[in-house]
Parts: sequence; C-alpha cells; structure tokens
Amino acid sequence: MIRTRVTAALAAAAALLLSACGTTENAAAPATSAPSSGPVTVTDSRGKAVTLKGPATKVVGLEWGEVEMLVSLGVMPVGVADPKGYGTWVTAAKLDPGVKDVGTRGEPSVDAIVALQPDLVVMEDDRGANLVTQIEKYVPVLVTKGSDAADNLGRMRADLTMIATAVGRTAEAEKLLADFDAALADGRKKIADAGAAGRPFAIADGWKEGSTVSIRMFGQGSLVSQIGIQLGLTNAWTGKTDEVWGLGQTDVEGLTGLKDANLHFFYNASDGDDVFADGLAGNAIWTSLPFVRQGNLHRMPDGIWTFGGPLSGKQYIDQFVKTYAV
Repeated sequence: MIRTRVTAALAAAAALLLSACGTTENAAAPATSAPSSGPVTVTDSRGKAVTLKGPATKVVGLEWGEVEMLVSLGVMPVGVADPKGYGTWVTAAKLDPGVKDVGTRGEPSVDAIVALQPDLVVMEDDRGANLVTQIEKYVPVLVTKGSDAADNLGRMRADLTMIATAVGRTAEAEKLLADFDAALADGRKKIADAGAAGRPFAIADGWKEGSTVSIRMFGQGSLVSQIGIQLGLTNAWTGKTDEVWGLGQTDVEGLTGLKDANLHFFYNASDGDDVFADGLAGNAIWTSLPFVRQGNLHRMPDGIWTFGGPLSGKQYIDQFVKTYAV
C-alpha cells in the first residue's frame, strides 16, 4: 500500500498528533563539504559527519524518495529495497533492469546490501537506529530526514542537496531545484490567471479490509499538500495529522466536512486497488459528497510518488495545473 500501511497504523496508534503546517521553501541545507574528487564529508540528519574516500558511485537506496533523488541526479543505485514496487509507484525516475533487490523497505537484507560492496547506503531516519548500526559495520550510511510536516519542501531540498554532495552531483541538484521552482512559479501564475487562486483541494489514499474502507488524508504539512499550497491553492482537510508526514486517518463519514462546491479531491491508486471507485461505489454518504456529485474526483495517473523528490513534485504540479488552470 502507499508509503506502507505500517506508517498509517503508526499514525493511528500515535493518536494522530496535530502537525505543524509551515511551508517555508528555503530551509538551510546541512553542513557539507564536497570537493569534486578526494574525500567527501556530509553531515546527515542525525548530525553525524559521514566521510567517504570520494564521491560515492556504488549506492544502495532503502527508501523510494531517496532512490528517486539518486536516479534524478544521474546515479543509478546498484541496489534498491523492493525495486518492483518502486516501478509501480514511481515513474519520475526509472530504474535500470539490472538494479538488485535488497529486500523490503521495512526489512531490507543486510547481507544482500553488503554483498553488493557499495560505497554508501542511503536511508531514512524512520527505519530505526538498529538497522543503521548493523549496516554501518560494513559500509557508510547517510540518513536523510525523509519527511518533516513543519516544512516538507525545505526538507526535500535539504535531503536532495545532502545526497548530491555525497555523490558529487551538486550542480545536478541545483538544476533539479531550479527547474522545480520554475514549474511552481509557472503553475502558480497559470492558476492565478485562471481565477482559481485560493481554491480548495484534498488529497487522500485508502485501502479496504473486509467491508471497512480506511482513508488516509494528506494534511497541511504533507509534501504534496505543500506543493498545492505553494501553487496558491488551499488544503481543505483540517483534521488531525502526525507531525512527521502530515498524514491523518478517517473514514467516509469524516469526509462530510468537505462541503465547498469548488473542491477537487485527488487520490492515488497505483497498485490498481481503487477503493474510492470500487469500495465506495454503493455508499450513500460517498455518493452524496459535493465533489463526487460534481465530478471533481480525480484519480492521479499511476506512478506519481507522493513522497518523492523534485521530479515527482513536478508531476503533482502538472496535475494541479491541469485541474485548476482551465
């Protein structure tokens, strides 16, 4: 399921803490030192200085957002956690067929990682200190922040810059971010010119277990929400969310607060399990919702990763502009 259902379960178990919702675009990048050759030192999200003999060329990625960033920088990973799943959910930066599978994102194989003899492993800090410690016995590990609902766009920029420094691709990172900024500015202008500035949106994904449909909402601090907000739109979902991912959980009854006639509702179902079109098709509450009645329900094209880098972000920009700038 999207991101993994473990994340949703953890968010629910944590009582869905109220997130911060800032969207500052220019967060300070981590302290880095990146000569074009020779030793490279990068301070990662743990505050740990990771020193490499030179820019890493053989890299293993354990989370898809970071894998997308590596590929977009021109560094094809030698190993990826669940590359088949990546191919389903991420189309912005495709993997070569020869990339090795090193296990699941939740439980990657340390043996499979070490067997590839990588220069560097890139992973997110939510995977746990124990896994980091195991891998660091054999290979340097760069730990990204992965998400921060207080400023997810700034966090994305900082993670990309940090990874780029470690692999000697800072110029490529600067171009990726410049292109992303240009797409944001262009999209914001098109939406404003169409008279749609301030219009509401909501973003969700969901899954069905038995007859129960669970819906995960992307709140103010989620990455894709912050993209919409930067385009001049308004996230209509104001329910509780967690403070890291900006995600909240609800059911179909919880959507009845989305009453604005101008609201567009976006969702992702890249694995083919469309709980909104199929699981809720005969639900009277669902079919009575204004955005359903008015045809303002949008299944996103398959393979736009909700937790990605600048290239996935540009895919979301395109969808917002396509919907509102008409």
